[in-house]
Amino acid sequence: MSGRVGDLSPKQAEALEQFRERIQDILPQLPAQNDHFLLRWLRARNFNIQKSEAMVRKVIEKYLSGGMCGYDREGSPIWYDVIGPVDPKGLFLSASKQDFIKSKIRDCEMLRKECTLQTQKLGRNVESITMIYDVEGLGLKHLWKPAIETYGEMFEENYPEGLKRLFVIKAPKLFPVAYNLIKHFLSEITRQKIHILGANWQEVLLKYIDAEELPVVYGGKLTDPDGDPRCRTKINHVGPVPTSYYVRDHVKVDYEQCMTISRGSTQQLDYEILFPGCVLRWQFATESADIGFGVFMKAKKGEWKKAAQMEEIVPSQRYNSHLVPEDGSLTCERPGVYVLRFDNTYSIFQAKRISFTVEVLLPDHLQTPKTPKTPQTPQTPQTNGGDLLMM
Repeated sequence: MSGRVGDLSPKQAEALEQFRERIQDILPQLPAQNDHFLLRWLRARNFNIQKSEAMVRKVIEKYLSGGMCGYDREGSPIWYDVIGPVDPKGLFLSASKQDFIKSKIRDCEMLRKECTLQTQKLGRNVESITMIYDVEGLGLKHLWKPAIETYGEMFEENYPEGLKRLFVIKAPKLFPVAYNLIKHFLSEITRQKIHILGANWQEVLLKYIDAEELPVVYGGKLTDPDGDPRCRTKINHVGPVPTSYYVRDHVKVDYEQCMTISRGSTQQLDYEILFPGCVLRWQFATESADIGFGVFMKAKKGEWKKAAQMEEIVPSQRYNSHLVPEDGSLTCERPGVYVLRFDNTYSIFQAKRISFTVEVLLPDHLQTPKTPKTPQTPQTPQTNGGDLLMM
């Protein structure tokens, strides 16, 4: 039997009922409660009920990085977040937003209790924590919009009152763009607690944290009992979420624009990038069929050119965006006119309706209070009848 709805053996059907009963406490938090959804977890673990339950309960704990490790010189607990290895899309395809919120609430409650214990132990009030954000390896995958928005909201909702200071270390060139995406979720009070450290970050950390309380990997002397310099028993260092954990194909996105591409035609969106280091980010979905998509560069804004006359930046290919919405981003190393080209030339019978959002993200130092959003706007989509190929 396939293990799918309508094709279950008696043993599989019994396992489904037992599985549903065992996870009644978390069932309302899951993105769906029907048999189709629950059978995904059972099939992923060969209908082993115990393993299926463990997977649905533990995916966030296993693949969300960070942890509490040590105390600063004032006795406050230290929380670490190790951002680089995190797989945002894999997490969101494997768990719901409510799961993330509950996880953060548990962390905050644990840290609050730890502050209480420190207050009793030291005989002075300890009511806030120090955070260290290790952003080495921060990449374009971390700029995925659903994850950025959820993370920004969760941070401000759960940490600000109990946050003493936050140190950002090992910041790559992309960090100013990432910070600019989340800072509007943060209050001014929270922003003032954030300190982005430079090359001397180890020296700065040691001013606030004794070497014996700081892991070796961060310039201190603290290790796990087995000598691990990363203190992995306290700080979770993660990796990509296996696709076997996925419980849905995509996360719902609200798009800003729509357009129709006629059969046998293309449409192009021009974005003039004035500064190197900006990030071009796109998301799109089609209603009933696939679409071709690629990113190109040209010399002048507003003029139409064939794909062969432009420099190809992201190779054009067909995407099944009617099944799974497509998203992507590109760091624009050079100023110029970047062209997002939707290609329907291979379809001689069917027009394509596309919903999409495109953003040009400026590094933080290029933002001004009067222009919170990027000034670049696309030209009116340009249509061209292309060579006709049979779909």
